Amino acid sequence: MPRPPIAIMWFRNDLRLTDNPALAAAIAWARDHDGTILPVYILDDVMERQLGGATRWWLEHSLGVLEKSISEKASTHAGDTAENSLRLFKGKAKDVLSHLCDDHDIGAVFWNRCYDPQSVERDKALKQHCRDDLKLECESFNSHLLYEPWEVKTGAGTSFKVFSPFWRACLKMPPPARPKPAPKDIPLSGISPAQAVSITALDLSPKPVNWATGFAERFTPGEGAAREQLHDFIDDRLADYAEMRDRPDRLVTSELSPHLRFGEISPREIWHAISHHAEAEPGQGKAASKFLSELGWREFAHHVLFYADDLRTEPLQGQFRHFPWRDNDDALKAWQRGKTGYPIVDAGMRELWHTGYMHNRVRMIVGSLLVKHLLLHWQHGLDWFDDTLVDACPAADPFSWQWIGGSGADAAPYFRIFNPVLQGEKFDAKGDYVRQWVPELRDLPNSHIHKPWEAPALVLKGAGVTLGQTYPEPIVDLKAGRDRAMEAYQQMKADSDAAG
Repeated sequence: MPRPPIAIMWFRNDLRLTDNPALAAAIAWARDHDGTILPVYILDDVMERQLGGATRWWLEHSLGVLEKSISEKASTHAGDTAENSLRLFKGKAKDVLSHLCDDHDIGAVFWNRCYDPQSVERDKALKQHCRDDLKLECESFNSHLLYEPWEVKTGAGTSFKVFSPFWRACLKMPPPARPKPAPKDIPLSGISPAQAVSITALDLSPKPVNWATGFAERFTPGEGAAREQLHDFIDDRLADYAEMRDRPDRLVTSELSPHLRFGEISPREIWHAISHHAEAEPGQGKAASKFLSELGWREFAHHVLFYADDLRTEPLQGQFRHFPWRDNDDALKAWQRGKTGYPIVDAGMRELWHTGYMHNRVRMIVGSLLVKHLLLHWQHGLDWFDDTLVDACPAADPFSWQWIGGSGADAAPYFRIFNPVLQGEKFDAKGDYVRQWVPELRDLPNSHIHKPWEAPALVLKGAGVTLGQTYPEPIVDLKAGRDRAMEAYQQMKADSDAAG
């Protein structure tokens, strides 16, 4: 008796069952052809280049949750098994798909889209290969964004360069489609492809030592945890979001970004959950609107990514090719290790290393110090964040670092240079955030917690602080650093003008 035909569901950055259009299409195809589903994840060269140590940790755990979820929904063909319901592969996606077609009766392949240039190039070639060479039905879908990048256009029909008009255009479009429920059952093929590997063979744990042990204290990867995180945010924190979202000493933000990074929850589900809550609680409309605009900022990052030649390496504003960046390995290492002598910066960098996460306001503060006061290239910051953030993604990270550096879309103007002392005093007035992550300063009074170098000797002694020993002196004088940055920007403009 011949085996039923198989539809491959290729999971990528969409590690969920709910509101997953490619999965729904694969199941529909299987039912129409009296066939089955082969769920796969392929760690190919494009995907691997987009992973750092922290995101590898998240991916390993998320794949385990997804495999369990698929098994719980599995219905199998007679004689097959639901064991290892998600088949894992490592290698070029083209080779993996070709081998599967050689060995099994594959009739179709479905996936959800990625938007970085390398993925787009790969997927275009793969779709042609699947259709023309392998004779498969092959379709891709949008599961990662509210709107496709090419759906949101200026009046002239071009892409957007500034966020505010981009978001206004989004809000004028029809609301995002309502999220679809998870399938009631998944007709698994149950086959065991020879090239499939174990999750251990993917080698995702951070090396040479597993420095990600603190991540699990803060985060739980997986679709169920993502939905629980959303509901907790709506119930407990959304009401305070508009007024308190810049406070790192308070848990007010959603912390949904790593779940969105890996597609454990869809932006459509978030949109409709927040919108429904705002309708039920009109007094929270302002907070809901502000949160949705942050979801829009994520959309804008992907919009810019899709149209950029190379957001990681090329400044969107060409004059920044002439910027006089400095090289200082010692300063970079001090920044990475949270030893700059500026408490809120050091708190943020230590929180990042321990938890794989950093509050968004603090990300801007630490980025400004690196790029503007220290004049170190934003790519150094991007590389570090890519390796240490659990929510590092091809869109948000380079987009944000170019914004901080002044070279990106709708970027912070060159004269906006955050003062870490003033930022700390404004957003961590009592020093609770600093005391949590820089415990050597915990006994300083509030008046000096953000500027210990100004504390009298007796105050430092009473707090057990010896500058230069138990806590570093400031790595750069703020005024001198600001003046140097302003001179560098003027030099850039002059060099750019001279170059024509």
